[in-house]
Amino acid sequence: MLNSLTARIIVIIGVVVVSLGYLYQNYQETGDIVRLGLDLQGGMHLVLEVDDPDGTWDMEQRSDAIDRAERIIRNRVDELGVEEPIIQKVGQDRLIVELAGIDDEERAREIVGQTAMLEWKLVRPISEVEGLLPRMDRAVVLALGADSIRALGQDMEVPEDRVEDVLFGREAPAPEGEEAPVEEVAEEQDPDAVLDEDEMEELLAEEDDLDPGDVDVRPLSSLLLRGDQDGTFLVAEEDLPLLQQFLQIDEVQSVLPRNLSLQWGWQPIGVGARTYRELYVLQREAFLTGEMLEDASSNRDAQFNQPIVQFELSRAGGRRFSDLTGRHIGDRIAILLDDEVVSAPVVRSRIGARGQIELGQADMAEARDLALVLRAGALPAPLRIMEERTVGPSLGQDSIEQGQRAGMIGLALVILIMIVYYRVTGVLAVSALMVYTALVLGGLAALNATLTLPGIAGLILSIGMAVDANVLIFERIREELDAGRPVRTAVDEGFGHALSAIVDANLTTLITALILFQFGTGPVRGFAVTLAIGIIASFFTALYVTRTFYLIYLTRKKAADTISI
Repeated sequence: MLNSLTARIIVIIGVVVVSLGYLYQNYQETGDIVRLGLDLQGGMHLVLEVDDPDGTWDMEQRSDAIDRAERIIRNRVDELGVEEPIIQKVGQDRLIVELAGIDDEERAREIVGQTAMLEWKLVRPISEVEGLLPRMDRAVVLALGADSIRALGQDMEVPEDRVEDVLFGREAPAPEGEEAPVEEVAEEQDPDAVLDEDEMEELLAEEDDLDPGDVDVRPLSSLLLRGDQDGTFLVAEEDLPLLQQFLQIDEVQSVLPRNLSLQWGWQPIGVGARTYRELYVLQREAFLTGEMLEDASSNRDAQFNQPIVQFELSRAGGRRFSDLTGRHIGDRIAILLDDEVVSAPVVRSRIGARGQIELGQADMAEARDLALVLRAGALPAPLRIMEERTVGPSLGQDSIEQGQRAGMIGLALVILIMIVYYRVTGVLAVSALMVYTALVLGGLAALNATLTLPGIAGLILSIGMAVDANVLIFERIREELDAGRPVRTAVDEGFGHALSAIVDANLTTLITALILFQFGTGPVRGFAVTLAIGIIASFFTALYVTRTFYLIYLTRKKAADTISI
């Protein structure tokens, strides 16, 4: 008996020490004995939706895109270091992302929402575009001028087939009933003739009907400056919105050759006292994409001490990259992320499966984030943030305090009722309940589980269930004592006969908790995890810890003595 009792005490002490060890470790790492969820420590709540700007995807395509996006975002968030994030698909085209305890919300938002489409394209000479600028100027005048004429709301009515005549200064036909003017009809402008700003404004004016000042339009040649390297224009930062507006016009895009595209640099650069943005002339089709990327890591360039991202391609990607760089030594290759040029180095020699992306004036945090999203992969489609909520830590603290208050009140009532009703035996049950609480919290800490507000409710509920198992045992012991059994026999029979009922009750509740965890969402899962851990701890304390306390209590009593139950 003594050896058995000693072994039991050693097991209980060992389990409690391990639980307290996990709690202490969590406290050292996070400042809390268990990890707290979004509703308790604050954080971000995002609702993301697949962006299909053309509206051409059917429901199956949208569902497939959101499934792939869920896997990629989960990989990104895992590397971001957020504990127990909630990433959940809702409907066919939406994701809910909850990040508890996030410090840098802007950084998290960019990492989650960034498409991360990586491409390699050849840089072309700007001479292939400079000769087309006059045509592009006229396309700007035609598009913006027609819209402006109609938007002015003046008395002048311009039919659709007359817009070009008005804009390009052609003579209008005489109104019905009047003779045509004697002056010669103005000749049509040469489409390749270079326009200056005055000429462009004149094209927008028809006598006094349209004020050129109503339309902000300047020749593209005055907005585009030659960059230091061929293949790059420079655009003043203050002119950036205007030029972006021009380049988005369909008529302007139609002037560009089909094999060329104009892409912006990803960050401003300083030239003298002014800030510029680079505009690259690129081959439209990418010769390599991020689908062939296998790994990416951030580092610093040993020569210039600037942040870089080193990448490694697959075997097929390495062969393709090696072949192209071997044929374009001395040329520039642009590396694009989400249609913006991150860097455009000159090819000095043949490059194989390994290379690097130079980030210029960026800091190491940007390099690490870029490497992170590249490793996780590109999203199959852009995601729009449909809803964003930030839960402040003060709100979480209120929830913690209310949960603690509810738990303390419930625990105090349970202790009071157990001691009043079962007397000394109730004290044994309450002692076992203290062990139970340590085991539940230690289990949460060991599993790195997150405690949410519903989880606190599950914890309080499981305390009641732990006492319920003791009630079954105590009532069986009382029945055995009423039947005239000796105390030790009554205790052994009481634990034995209550075993099946306790197992059935705990097992059915555990199955319910597992179902809730499998099919539930965020807060429901938190409740299920806490409840499941509580059930297992309840079973252990009721049948092992409480019985051990009984054995300790009975070793101090004579066989003929009764127990206070």
